[in-house]
Amino acid sequence: MGLIKAALGAAGGVLADQWKEYFYCEALPEDVMAVRGYKRVSGRSGNNGSDNIITSGSIIAVADGQCMMIVEQGKVVEVCAEPGEFTYDASTEPSIFSGSLGEGIKELFKQIGKRFTFGGEAPKDQRVYYFNIKELTGNKYGTPAPVPFRVVDQRVNLDVDIGIRCFGEYSYRISNPLLFYTNVCGNVSDAYTRDTLDGQLKTELLTALQPAFARISDMGIRYSSLPAHTMELADALNDVLSAKWRDLRGLEIVSFGVSSVNASEEDEKMIKELQRNAAFRDPTMAAAHLVGAQAAAMQDAANNQGGAAMAFMGMNMAQNAGGVNAQTLYQMGAQQQYQQPQQPVQQPQQPAAQPAAEGWTCTSCGAVNKGKFCSECGAKKPAGVPQYKCDKCGWEPEDKTRPPKFCPECGDPFDDGDIVQG
Repeated sequence: MGLIKAALGAAGGVLADQWKEYFYCEALPEDVMAVRGYKRVSGRSGNNGSDNIITSGSIIAVADGQCMMIVEQGKVVEVCAEPGEFTYDASTEPSIFSGSLGEGIKELFKQIGKRFTFGGEAPKDQRVYYFNIKELTGNKYGTPAPVPFRVVDQRVNLDVDIGIRCFGEYSYRISNPLLFYTNVCGNVSDAYTRDTLDGQLKTELLTALQPAFARISDMGIRYSSLPAHTMELADALNDVLSAKWRDLRGLEIVSFGVSSVNASEEDEKMIKELQRNAAFRDPTMAAAHLVGAQAAAMQDAANNQGGAAMAFMGMNMAQNAGGVNAQTLYQMGAQQQYQQPQQPVQQPQQPAAQPAAEGWTCTSCGAVNKGKFCSECGAKKPAGVPQYKCDKCGWEPEDKTRPPKFCPECGDPFDDGDIVQG
C-alpha cells in the first residue's frame, strides 16, 4: 500500500466525482491538534457500506500546515506532510512524504510503522487522521511562586541566588506527528483539542523554568535582561523538556516570550546595596558620596534652628574620633591613579633620513665632489674624519674611520696614501 501524487491542477470537485473516495480536512482551528478525516463518497465507490475501509484508487487531500496519516488496526501505515492530492494504492509499498518535518520521521516510521499487508485481504479498520503542525500560539504562563535565579556580577564579585516571578506567553507545535499519535491522542474518535493537554504542558513548563534559568544565568545574563533573550530561553527550555516533550510527545517550543519579570522588594534592595557598596571601593566615589551626605546633613541642620549647633558639633566629633573625611579620600584616589602604570606616550615617527650622496658637498657652490678640491669652483675639501681604503687591492674596513695597521688582503700598511675622504 502507498500514496502516489495525483495529477497536478485537478480540481477538488472534479476529483470527488471522478474517484471512488475523496478524503479531506477543512482548515484546522488553533484549538484543534488532531482530527479524523472526512470522506466524500461518489457513486463509483466500492465500499459505501463501511466508513473504515479505504478503497484502492481513492484520493486523499492534504492542505498547508497539516500532516495526514493512514492508520490500520491502530498502526500507522502512511505519513504525508506535503500539501497536495495523493492517490491511495493498496498494491504498492508504504510511502512517506515528510515535508517540513524532516528526515528524522522516516527513521521513526521504520521502527513503529506497520510494514506488512494483509495478504490481499482488506483490513478491518482503516482511518485517516489530520494533524495541525502549525505554530500554536497564545499559551499564557505565570510563576505562582518565585523561581530561583542566580545573579552573577563579576564587576562587584556578586554571586547570589534570588527569587523572581515572570509572566508571558509561549508557543509550541507538533514536530513529530507519529509520536504525538502513538503516545498522546491515539485513535481519537473526532477531534483532539489543546485544552486536553495544555494544563499538563504548563505544569511541566513551569517546572523546567528553574534549570532553564540556571543555564541563562551561567551565560552572565541578568534577570532584568530576560525579555531581550527569549530565543536563548526557548532553546534552554527545549533542552530541559526534550525527554518529555520532543522524545515522548513529539512537541517542541517555538518561542518563549517574557512580558514582565521582577524580583522581590527585599532582593532588589539587597542587590542595589551590594552594588552601591562595591562602587565605594573607589576612594573618589566614596568621597563624592560623603560630601553629598554632609551637604544634605548641613541643610537639614540649617533648617532646624534649635538643633543646628548640636548637629555641626556631632559632625566635628565624628571626624575627630577617627572618621575619614572627604579630603583624605580624594587624596587616596589621586594616589591610586598616580600609582597606576602609565601608558607610554607614542612619539610621532620622524621621516627616515635620506642616504647621503657619495662624496662631499662644496659649501661654496653646492656641488658634490669626490676629490680633495671642488670640480666646479676649486674650493678645498673641508677637513673631517679621515676614511680609509687600501690603495693596493681596494679592501675597505667595516668602519672606514678605524682601519687596521695592515690590509688583511694584501698586507699593505695603512697610511695617508690610503685616505679616501677626510
